Amino acid sequence: MNHFFSFSRSLRSFGLLVALVTLAASAQAQAPTTGSVTGSLLDQSNGQALPFANVVLLRAQDSSFVSGAQTGENGAFVLDKVSLGTYLVRASVVGYKPLRRTVSLTAAAPQVQLGALRLGATATQLKGVTVQGEKAAIVDNLDKKVINVEKDLGSVGGTAVNVLQNVPSVTVDQNGAVSMRGTSNITILIDGKPTGGAGQGNRLEQIPASSIERVEVMTNPSARYDAQGGGGVLNIILKKQKKDGWNGTAMLNVGTRDKYNTSLSLNRRAGKLNVSGSYDAVNDQWHNRSNQQQQATLEGSTLVTDLQGRSTNHNKNHNGRLALDYTLSPTQSVSVSVAPNLHHGDNSASQTTSLRKDDQSLPTQTSATAVTEDVNILNSRLDYRRTWEGQKGRELSGSINHTLIDADVNVGQRLLGGAPVLTAWRQDFAVQANVVDGQIDYVYPLAGKGRVDLGIKSQYQTSNGTNDYMQETADKAGYVFMPERSFAYTFNEYVQAGYGTYQREFGKWSVQGGLRAEYTHTYGEVLNRQGKFDRQYLNLFPSTTVVRTLPGDQRVQVSYARRINRPDFMQLLPFPLYQDARNYRIGDPNIRPEYVNSLELGHQVSKGGATLSTTVFYRQINNAIQRFRDVDTVATRQNPGLGIVSMMYNRNLGQSTSYGVEMSLNQPLAKWWRLTATGSLFQNSITAATGTEASRRNVTGTVRLLNTFNPTPKLDVQLTGSYRAPVLTVQGRLESIYGVDVAFRQRLFNDKAALTLRVSDIFNTRRQRISAYSNGYQTTGEFKNETQLAYLGFSYYFGSNKPPKRIEAQPQGGGGGFGG
Repeated sequence: MNHFFSFSRSLRSFGLLVALVTLAASAQAQAPTTGSVTGSLLDQSNGQALPFANVVLLRAQDSSFVSGAQTGENGAFVLDKVSLGTYLVRASVVGYKPLRRTVSLTAAAPQVQLGALRLGATATQLKGVTVQGEKAAIVDNLDKKVINVEKDLGSVGGTAVNVLQNVPSVTVDQNGAVSMRGTSNITILIDGKPTGGAGQGNRLEQIPASSIERVEVMTNPSARYDAQGGGGVLNIILKKQKKDGWNGTAMLNVGTRDKYNTSLSLNRRAGKLNVSGSYDAVNDQWHNRSNQQQQATLEGSTLVTDLQGRSTNHNKNHNGRLALDYTLSPTQSVSVSVAPNLHHGDNSASQTTSLRKDDQSLPTQTSATAVTEDVNILNSRLDYRRTWEGQKGRELSGSINHTLIDADVNVGQRLLGGAPVLTAWRQDFAVQANVVDGQIDYVYPLAGKGRVDLGIKSQYQTSNGTNDYMQETADKAGYVFMPERSFAYTFNEYVQAGYGTYQREFGKWSVQGGLRAEYTHTYGEVLNRQGKFDRQYLNLFPSTTVVRTLPGDQRVQVSYARRINRPDFMQLLPFPLYQDARNYRIGDPNIRPEYVNSLELGHQVSKGGATLSTTVFYRQINNAIQRFRDVDTVATRQNPGLGIVSMMYNRNLGQSTSYGVEMSLNQPLAKWWRLTATGSLFQNSITAATGTEASRRNVTGTVRLLNTFNPTPKLDVQLTGSYRAPVLTVQGRLESIYGVDVAFRQRLFNDKAALTLRVSDIFNTRRQRISAYSNGYQTTGEFKNETQLAYLGFSYYFGSNKPPKRIEAQPQGGGGGFGG
């Protein structure tokens, strides 16, 4: 109930702010005006009107935005209520060359009539295939690689997890865990902000692919970004409409075996006020199966457990976003947004367990597990931006961000047959987390091609939770609370950071250097239990990048960054969290942060329509945090009828290193066919912390081939194949995984709609096989999620929006310009 009142107060505050901004816009609209600009846009070749085109009015002296309009069905536009002065009129239509006109509004001539303006097409016909200039799929900046994914067909009907599966340097396993170059210790941001701490994987599953515009990959981020995430930073940028007039997109996708999702986004820009909103709904069912064998030696006896399981996961997600952007003046703007996310999951599983002790078979057991989860997230954000007319590039920006997470998870299991005691247990886990951060960034341009960036950031997150464990009574009339297996916890983390960077271009050289300082205070405890901790530490994180352009459209880049991986509350707090009666995870308050040194050397060359990029990298992790699974011998002895009870935990284990090479080739094979190939080959090694463990080394890699076909001007086809080689872990091995996907998109109704079809894992080969072992314990298993499926989707575009067209897949930005 407290959460409901808190949510209501947030909505009332937001409503008041909306009212104030709307009143301000109304007052602006009623201000006296003295002039107008009118005209119409026509096709140069046939004289037909160009409806829904964008026309903007800019100040002649600094090109700052003044007003905008959209052409009607007859191609006509009106820019009215404009003060006297000299302006630049700019008109842009997809598929046509942009048009510019200079106009002057004076007291003698306040109305300017431009008449019919004819625009020439930019499309070039090549034997039935229309090739148009579009933004590149991959753009290399000084400190990051930008992947434009909105036109990628491989994620149609999917989520952010499907999008990341198609991003270079990134791999996603069967459980949705995201990693870069073999490490899952990465930071994932949404529009530059944290995804909400714990439950990051679930958060990504709740973001529809259709709402994502691009992904920024930073393997060696600059000092501007948080130092958390030793493997790098992924920044997912969501789509935002800011075109003049009304614009929008409606989508509906239907997948095999009960998978449905739909989305609607609308935008209205009028003068200085831009209002945008979106809604996404997902209703999916997923069917998975697994088989696993565990073997343990206890007191001279060998116990073997064979587990056969099937599960069905039913997820319902509702995502909304409402944003207001208001231009206070030509140099100042303010934005406010609120984004609620509601998730409900019903997951059911059945499991058959066969037990053998010293080769003697015991009764076969069956069990049923049900998991119900409700996760509600509310994100509110306020942004301010200030620029200076006389100093291009000078900018002051600030933001305040608040994320509220309210989660209730109920896990229940019932033993149905074969067990010594047929009983049931239930675990109710409730969590409330708050993340508040504020940041100020200042950019000051220097004489020549240089700049200085300065900034400060404060972030505070708190998480409080309870776990009530209940056992069914002997007469099966109800459940009784078990205080000895229940707990409550509290966790708080405060991070204060400041940074400074320097950037400059010297002819063919571009350099960037920076230093970030972060003070961390982490404290928490399991109430009335062991495991209280309170830590404070200050760290410095330098970073640098140097780029040199070479003859023949080449460039060489070298970069270095120091990073940190802080353990989260699930790794630190020593409470058992049961997945079922035989498996649980537990934290350790003695876990310390791990520190990462990362070095890269890259080369890029372009010739004709082909581009080859090569990166050699080295990463060293000190105080490495590794995950272990062992037998809980006490619980196994106390519950002989259950079989092996295993626990999963983390500990610091010596030093880990990784080094290897990544390559990316973009090659046109024909006018209608382009190949994009990405691959990596690297070695991971783990040095033991004590003399009781063995050091381990593993050479592994990934390959992805993307074929893009354009057989007709309106049809796009993508055929993708991927492979990940086997990987060694600290205790075992993950076997290889591979698959093939295909997708089609047909543009319809004069580019006002599109029909899409995606078939993933055509040959149904994606499955994860694992093996793990420790002293007296070993396990092998195969986990097969539902990966072979088809999605059929329909999209309709309102206003001047159009379906994404063919993209030029070659990396660009080879001049080594500064990243934003």
